[in-house]
Amino acid sequence: QVQLVESGGGLVQPGGSLRLSCAASRIIFSLYDMGWYRQAPGKQRELVAAITSGGLTNYADSVKGRFTISRDNAKNTVYVQMNSLTLEDTAVYYCNAVFNAFGRRDDYWGQGTQVTVSS
Repeated sequence: QVQLVESGGGLVQPGGSLRLSCAASRIIFSLYDMGWYRQAPGKQRELVAAITSGGLTNYADSVKGRFTISRDNAKNTVYVQMNSLTLEDTAVYYCNAVFNAFGRRDDYWGQGTQVTVSS
């Protein structure tokens, strides 16, 4: 079965950095658009950053200039480098993989990794 496994979360002070990784298995990774979402307590899940199969990127306004999404198709892994973290970045971060072509849509989620920004 398809697996998306996130790692790299943890506790960091305001202004610090983290890099999250999401390793995918049992999909043709290079064909999938990949995204990072987050959900804070009491809030809806929101898109943080996305990268298409062709490498185009998109960011939430709240993270532009601070977060960078990238992918390594050889390693079936997508990353998000998070810099200048603030308290508002505290959330569970989820990896998402979407294939949407030829009349077919596959949509997979990881289990999430906690990011806590606190002094």
